[in-house]
Amino acid sequence: MSNNLPKVAWIGLGIMGSPMSENLIKAGYDVTGHTLEQAKIDRLVAAGGTGAASVAEAVRDADVVITMVPASPQVEAIAYGPDGILENARPGALLIDMSSITPQTSVDLAKNAKDKGIRVLDAPVSGGEAGAVEAVLSIMAGGEQTDFDEAQPILRALGRTIVLCGPHGSGQTVKAANQLIVAVNIQACAEAVVFLEKSGVDLAAALDVLGGGLAGSTVLARKKDNFLKRDFAPGFRIDLHHKDMGIVTDAARNVGAALPVGAVVAQLVASLRAQGDGGLDHSALLRSVERLSGRPVQA
Repeated sequence: MSNNLPKVAWIGLGIMGSPMSENLIKAGYDVTGHTLEQAKIDRLVAAGGTGAASVAEAVRDADVVITMVPASPQVEAIAYGPDGILENARPGALLIDMSSITPQTSVDLAKNAKDKGIRVLDAPVSGGEAGAVEAVLSIMAGGEQTDFDEAQPILRALGRTIVLCGPHGSGQTVKAANQLIVAVNIQACAEAVVFLEKSGVDLAAALDVLGGGLAGSTVLARKKDNFLKRDFAPGFRIDLHHKDMGIVTDAARNVGAALPVGAVVAQLVASLRAQGDGGLDHSALLRSVERLSGRPVQA
């Protein structure tokens, strides 16, 4: 594919990365991808992208490098070292890290990349798998305005609400707040579901009317079917939300902000994970409420 659009390297082709990279291909970008599983590289190639056998190979000719991996250790693993992004990307390249990691990791990455002449944006997302597939993600960025402006066309192919929130690390801080709100919201919905069912109310009808009032939320709209059908196939895994609750709890401690309800929900997420539900969607917080309420939990 020859065009004037920047050449993109994409590292991390998971639940979010695969559909996001495919949306860039649909938008006309030349995308070279690398991830740990060959089947996911094959999927990218089938969608019109190019596979790479290593991070170094993927980023070598890229104008823009996008990373979408689970957590800070993975970002550090692909960014640093002789085979990493910073040693192998071209000076002047723009690195957009869309993973959800600690704000400090983003700050450190930007500083280390600057020494190599590589510009960095932290640009974590909200919207889950559905938002990734539909290209309607909310993208919260941290970094320089000029780099953000340059990244806009790419980000617009991936999401709908795209905001620069401040300097490096700011996108991650806003993402942490997002995960706090989502977790508490899911927990409240889960408690309401069990309360409604134990009261003998028609759950589908109840959730419809609740969704139309002040209790309505994107969480309720997106997760209603998960609750009704007890379908917890992962759009966003409990394991990852557990990681994110650790990030927000730690970051809040560092700035002296109290999160009393957030701390309780963080423990409920940790409990669900300890009970073997870490691979389920975060709407599976419902299972925790069912256990606490003495209800049978489906295997």
